[in-house]
Amino acid sequence: LFRSGVIPIDEGQRVLGTTTRIGYFSQMRSENLTPNFTVLEEIMNPTNIGAIFRSAAALGMEAVLLTGGCSDPLYRRSARVSMGTGFQIRWTFVPENWIEILHAQGFKTAAMALSDDSVTIRDPRLLAEEKLAIILGTEGDGLADETIAQCDYTVRIPMAHGVDSLNVAAAAAVAFWELRAR
Repeated sequence: LFRSGVIPIDEGQRVLGTTTRIGYFSQMRSENLTPNFTVLEEIMNPTNIGAIFRSAAALGMEAVLLTGGCSDPLYRRSARVSMGTGFQIRWTFVPENWIEILHAQGFKTAAMALSDDSVTIRDPRLLAEEKLAIILGTEGDGLADETIAQCDYTVRIPMAHGVDSLNVAAAAAVAFWELRAR
C-alpha cells in the first residue's frame, strides 16, 4: 500500500471511519492506479508543486504520486497556487521502491528528461501505451540518473530558439496534455 498524505491508510480509515478518494485523506492502493497519473521526484519548490497539481487536475490526471523529498501539497503556498486542486485530485507519498511497484502493476514509465537517447513527446509508442506514468524531476537537476535508467522511456519536449528546457511545472502541463489517455 502507498501512504496517503502523511498518515497510513488504515489510520485514515480509523480516524475518518470511512474510505475517501480525494485529497489529503485519499485511499490509494497500487492496484487501483489509473493510466492517467504522474510521479514527482524530489520537487521541493511549493510553487511548482501547486502549479503541477493545478495542471494535473485541469488536464485530466487522476492522481499525483510524490517521493519523500517533495514539498507538501498542503503547504500554504502550494495550496494557494494549486487553487485548491490538492483537495480535488488523488495524491499520496510513495515508498522508495515506487518504480518497482509501478512496473509490477504493468505500468510503463516515461522519464521527462534531456538525454541523447530520448524520444520526442509525440512518439506514437507513448500514445499506444495503455498504462503510462509520467515521471518529473526536481528543479535544476531533473530526475536522478538511476530513475532515468529504470524508466521504459526517456522523453523530451522539442524546443525552439536554442532553449534547452522548461520549468518543471510548465513541462508538466505540456506532458499532461500530450500524453493524456484519450
